[in-house]
Amino acid sequence: MAHEQTGTIKEIFETQTFPSGFSKREFVITTDERFPQEIKFDCLKEKIELLNDLKAGDTVVVSFNIRGRQYNGRYYIDLNAWRIESAGAQGEDEQGMPSSSDTDVVPEEPTEDGGNTGEDIPF
Repeated sequence: MAHEQTGTIKEIFETQTFPSGFSKREFVITTDERFPQEIKFDCLKEKIELLNDLKAGDTVVVSFNIRGRQYNGRYYIDLNAWRIESAGAQGEDEQGMPSSSDTDVVPEEPTEDGGNTGEDIPF
């Protein structure tokens, strides 16, 4: 089952390549919650490329799978990222230049109630 988490990239580590040819790259995001969490994810094999254009401070949405394994009597959980999208790009599209239909709706002159459109609230 796939999961998603939004956060800000705190750190991106160097790629690790193992003798078997397997490679992975880890990164940490800080969640944007009341009590922020620092969560480490792994990018495996070709998914390492997802981190190429990212840097610390970028806000992202990480799609990932949870993987569990047992080794020498201990249990481990890995969060394997398979998609990383910029969260800022989604917001920029929505906050871009207003369309002509938006400008038709926004009044530029005072309204009959004295100009209080709710946009000039002083807080």
